[in-house]
Amino acid sequence: MLLLDVDGPLNPYAAKPYRRPEGYRTHRLLTPRWEAAERRRLTEWGLPNKPVKPLRVWLNPDHGPALDVLPYDLVWATTWEEEANGFIAPVLGLPELPFIPWSSPRAQPGGGVFWKTPEIVAWAEGRAFAWIDDEITEADRTWVREHHDGPALLHRIDPRRGLANDDFAALTAWATDLD
Repeated sequence: MLLLDVDGPLNPYAAKPYRRPEGYRTHRLLTPRWEAAERRRLTEWGLPNKPVKPLRVWLNPDHGPALDVLPYDLVWATTWEEEANGFIAPVLGLPELPFIPWSSPRAQPGGGVFWKTPEIVAWAEGRAFAWIDDEITEADRTWVREHHDGPALLHRIDPRRGLANDDFAALTAWATDLD
């Protein structure tokens, strides 16, 4: 399985504002979850009638076909959860994918371990997986080695550049080595 985060790997949100990386296109998305969160924020700020601005998302249309030919079953591992199927998958030309439903409230494992890490390991149930995310650290890799029986690749993506050719090569090489 290839577990896909959206913000960072597919949406290089940390790139310089108004200078999207080459190959990316700008999309303005107003998902129900984003709209509700922004509406709460505006209300807290005393601006309940101010219109909610859509989220700026940069996506590269070449990523969908490139992901689709990798030797993996694709799974969303993003806070977008099911909304990734309605808003991200169509732009990339991907089919509807399974997604990991995150617990609420989110447990904070401590020790520098990302909150997603234990949930991903529990969801994987010992199955082999590669995971791309911009929040992965060495603490996460250590935690997975200590708590996951199957092979796992935790591949950090720079959120300033997003998923690049060398990342696709690394993912392909790891899956090939499993065979």
